[in-house]
Amino acid sequence: MENEIKSKIRTYTIVAILLSVILGVFCYSFGVIPQTSILQNTSILKPFSSETELKSFLTTRSQNQGSNSLYKMVPGIMSLDTLGETPSFSTTNIQVSGVDEADTVKTDGEYIYTVTGSNISILKAYPPQEVQLISTLALGDIYPSGIFATGDRLVVLGNNYSSIIAGSAPLIVPYYFSYYYGDSKAYAQVYDASNKSDLRLLRTFAMTGNYVNSRMIGKYVYFVISQPAYVVNDTVFLPSIYSGGKATELPPTEVYYSNFSDSYLYYTTFVAMNIQDTAEEPTSMTVTTGVTSNMYVSLNNIYVTFPETPEGTSIYRVHMEENNLTCEAQGTVPGHELDQFSMDEYGSYFRIVTTDWRSGLSAINVTVGAQHTNLYVLNMNMSVIGKLENIAVGESMHSSRFLGDRCYLVTFQKTDPLFVIDLRDPTNPAILGELKIPGYSDYLHPYDETHIIGVGKETVEAEGGTFSWYQGIKVSVFDVSNVSNPIQLSKYVIGDRGSDSPVLTDHRAFLFDKTKNLLVIPVTVAKIDARQYPGGVPSWEGGTAVSQGAYVFNISLTEGLVFRGNITHAEGPGLPPTNYFVTRSLYIGNVLYTVSDAKVMLNNLEDLAFIKEIKLN
Repeated sequence: MENEIKSKIRTYTIVAILLSVILGVFCYSFGVIPQTSILQNTSILKPFSSETELKSFLTTRSQNQGSNSLYKMVPGIMSLDTLGETPSFSTTNIQVSGVDEADTVKTDGEYIYTVTGSNISILKAYPPQEVQLISTLALGDIYPSGIFATGDRLVVLGNNYSSIIAGSAPLIVPYYFSYYYGDSKAYAQVYDASNKSDLRLLRTFAMTGNYVNSRMIGKYVYFVISQPAYVVNDTVFLPSIYSGGKATELPPTEVYYSNFSDSYLYYTTFVAMNIQDTAEEPTSMTVTTGVTSNMYVSLNNIYVTFPETPEGTSIYRVHMEENNLTCEAQGTVPGHELDQFSMDEYGSYFRIVTTDWRSGLSAINVTVGAQHTNLYVLNMNMSVIGKLENIAVGESMHSSRFLGDRCYLVTFQKTDPLFVIDLRDPTNPAILGELKIPGYSDYLHPYDETHIIGVGKETVEAEGGTFSWYQGIKVSVFDVSNVSNPIQLSKYVIGDRGSDSPVLTDHRAFLFDKTKNLLVIPVTVAKIDARQYPGGVPSWEGGTAVSQGAYVFNISLTEGLVFRGNITHAEGPGLPPTNYFVTRSLYIGNVLYTVSDAKVMLNNLEDLAFIKEIKLN
């Protein structure tokens, strides 16, 4: 069933990207409020002077005018909050304190907002005796990728996809999409949520392309939209903004560029929207770039990465000050980053971990290749001022985490080296120590200043070759107080080979609170029937998925990881349908809430006793 979920995600991703190829813009009546474009003090970018200049740029700088490349965005520190008499509650697991990230589940300590398909359900969540479904916001053909909920505002970010069979509209399409083309729009909607049973739409921003990622800082939401840049039959296709039921194409003079070339060029649009004062017009900035890869956001800067070549990555730094957006610097580094946790801003420096593949000659003059992991430190001009290259040559990078003047890095081939890297001297990063153990961590999370939590897979070394067989989900606690000799304090392995968890690819599914000694992760458990293997279970044998739910642990430095129980939304024995898979968990006061597409379940945080459940559909 877990493979079914992944298959659906891949399908939706491919469809979204296919539909992002905008070859014509159709006008619909969406009642969109106009958008204003602002770009201030841009020292590295210049606007195109005309459509002719833009056309020349696209045809000479882009090696291919047609296909799309898949992009991954993906992808945090759990914080507590109090609002008057509202009890303590958990919030979205974010990377940077003060920089909120959109998610499919949000809470303000009294209400829970959860996304299911194209609907958003609003629940009265606290106190538990008053729990009920208040209302459902139906978004129609808009499919939300994430939401923000703050005070009396609900912000919805997502896409609308529509398709038309070629020949049914008077458009000339390239041969590679001669049978199908589509229309994709990115949406940002702001609702007045003061009356939870009757939400009122305050503003809509709509633009051709795909929603990529977003952050919220104070009263502003910042988000990024990506659209392929094409010249077809000598016609330049530009992004369009929807207003009053009409589509207005962005003038070429409002598109900016730098000295950049790529196989596939895209229009990347940065948008700043005031969600409290919706009378203030959103501001935007559109730049020709490569395909958007990952985004990291500090309190003052947006960093977006683009694969510039197979060997390198381009990084743009966009400074934001409320609704003012300024592209202040652009730079490149060798290799490609893994995810948003591969990047970090610290003081006046930007740090990034990348991997690249290099070929060379072996001892017998045979051409061989190997993966190289590298760490680069850049100044605010996006110039490299320090580097540490060729870390664990031949091993794959699985995770990294920057914490202050250190970086923790996990690579893997047969065993898991957890590296501790010193960044006190940004011009000279250095490895302080490493720990080699079976398995690896795909996600690293700080427990405190000297301890790290890792979630990944247990492994068993293969008898031959230079690889290992991954097994069940492994949760570990590492002590890094002795930087030259990090150790694994505790570990817990869940299930057999084939077990999986969304935490491995989505940090927002991870719930941790040190003050409550609480750790919760959703897991699909696979099991192997050992009775079928009297001679012993082979390391390569995979198990069958038998259950899914939220695994709840006590976690402490004295007791380590202690399993407390599994909360499942299944309504019978065995593996539940995928819409009953727990995807998120949170707590309010002394109640643990687990969320699936089908229901929200309440359990006592002390003994995990069942309290109540609310069906969502």
